[in-house]
Amino acid sequence: MSAEIPENPAPADPNPAVSKPSSTMPQIIVQQQQSAFGRYGKLLLVLLGVAVLSIIGLSASYQSYFSPPGGPQEKYHSLDKRAKEKIAIISVEGTIVAGDGFIKQQIDMASKDEQVVAIVLRINSPGGTVTGSDFLYHHVKELAKERNLPLVVSMGSICASGGYYIAMAVGDQENVVFAEPSTWTGSIGVVIPHYDFSGMLTRYDVKDDSIASHKYKLMGSPTRVLSDEERAEQRQLLQVLVDQSFERFQEIVRNGRPKLEEDQAAFDAIATGQIFTASQALEHGLIDQIGFIEDAIERAAELAQRNLDDLRCVKYDQPPATIGSLLSAKSSRRESLALDLRSLFELATPRAYYLCAGYPHHLLPSLVGSDR
Repeated sequence: MSAEIPENPAPADPNPAVSKPSSTMPQIIVQQQQSAFGRYGKLLLVLLGVAVLSIIGLSASYQSYFSPPGGPQEKYHSLDKRAKEKIAIISVEGTIVAGDGFIKQQIDMASKDEQVVAIVLRINSPGGTVTGSDFLYHHVKELAKERNLPLVVSMGSICASGGYYIAMAVGDQENVVFAEPSTWTGSIGVVIPHYDFSGMLTRYDVKDDSIASHKYKLMGSPTRVLSDEERAEQRQLLQVLVDQSFERFQEIVRNGRPKLEEDQAAFDAIATGQIFTASQALEHGLIDQIGFIEDAIERAAELAQRNLDDLRCVKYDQPPATIGSLLSAKSSRRESLALDLRSLFELATPRAYYLCAGYPHHLLPSLVGSDR
């Protein structure tokens, strides 16, 4: 019996020893280990939040030691560097000419700082203009009143006339005016500097031919030739201005030194324009104690009912000069000429000063408008 041969036989396997792979591929499962973040994730998030809040708080505290650019720069002076509450030293240095400059900036900065609990007014000035002195007196007094801050005065080498005027912002508090042993103070009075250049102009055949609406419009002119009657009349009018400004000065002193108000003879003895040493001033009641700025700081802390160990004493420095300010300081010939003309006009303008009599008045016109 014969076998049947298929019409399309399958090809022979050339490698019969190698087995064919299975059509189903094996699956490999790798088990992932649980991460530390997954296990402690919530705890880490909580700790991260606490860290962020701590950094924000430290940053705010750190920034309290610094000031924004362009204004007075707060600097550490004494006591505890880490304390939050502060005693602020406001410095009045040099001739008082403009009232809205660096001194006013210090007042504004202390006023906005809620951490300031007391003020030490450090004065080293021979005085200055009537308006500038009164302006600063008003704003120092307002600062102490609005913030209810104790105010203590510390006098430097000189605290005279307009400087003493500002010191009276302390009011009728007791034991708040300190002067150093070498301080000169007092000079309670008013002066209107006046110069007569008419003789010099006559020598060079120069005449003042100014045209004015009234003869009083030229009152105080240093170039007019006056008769004896005109000169006497002019002096009388200027004396009225001096007397009224002097009355204001005396009123301010009485408010700051109530004990002197009770003794008119004692008050008259100090309201002569005289300069007094610290020991003389203490004897006459112009100051409360002879002491240094550290004594004034201690008294300010006492009035603020704070412990010295819990306070930081700061002062204010003028902002550092910028490149722009240095470039603008280079005056051209035209600017120099304008400055000279302004000084000339200021020289011819009658102006009242609360100023120590020994100070060189002839320099003041060139300083008007500047701020020290």
